[in-house]
Amino acid sequence: MDILLIAATTKEIEPFFEYYKSSKRGNIEMLVTGIGLTSATYHLAKKVYIKRPQLVIQAGVAGCFDKKLALGTVVVVKKETIADQSVIELKTLKTLFDLELVPKDQFPFSNGWLENKSGVLEKSKLKKVIGISVNEITTSAEKVKFYTSAFKPVVESMEGAALHYTCIMEKIPFIQFRSISNYIGERDKKKWDMKKSIINLNKELIKFVETIH
Repeated sequence: MDILLIAATTKEIEPFFEYYKSSKRGNIEMLVTGIGLTSATYHLAKKVYIKRPQLVIQAGVAGCFDKKLALGTVVVVKKETIADQSVIELKTLKTLFDLELVPKDQFPFSNGWLENKSGVLEKSKLKKVIGISVNEITTSAEKVKFYTSAFKPVVESMEGAALHYTCIMEKIPFIQFRSISNYIGERDKKKWDMKKSIINLNKELIKFVETIH
């Protein structure tokens, strides 16, 4: 199976790269897309046009809305949307779909969501969660309230929707792994756990690849 592993930064998949060098496994390419929806979409789309993979895996850390999940917990995302592609109107968050600017089921969306229906999710035993992608990292309690009410998300990233959108459009199977490094709104980096989240993320990546490859 030809696999493309993507991440926003090198640091997030560095342990997997070290494993890959020593494992002698073939047919896995790694791509650092850069941070944010625009960069991730461009670099992923360009890559799949040059060489179409049979599976795209996205891996990265994420902020978490659910404080019941411990830092370092790894999850997979079953559906995504772009949370800040919206407007606050009469103290309510309204998406492009709510405003009827875009039909909720206009491909690649399903009821306003970018759902992973490829079947790859079933190959992972990790918790399946809802994710949102943002252009501006969420820090305010007000936005947390709006997003929680509108989307009921568990994790937030800046690239997840880029993976879902591109792969659904191109009909390429995909899976998004996220490891919880911090809780949404917490900006004190001393309360984050990047080291543990990256270690756990790569352990799950290696386990997954060894299962399917």
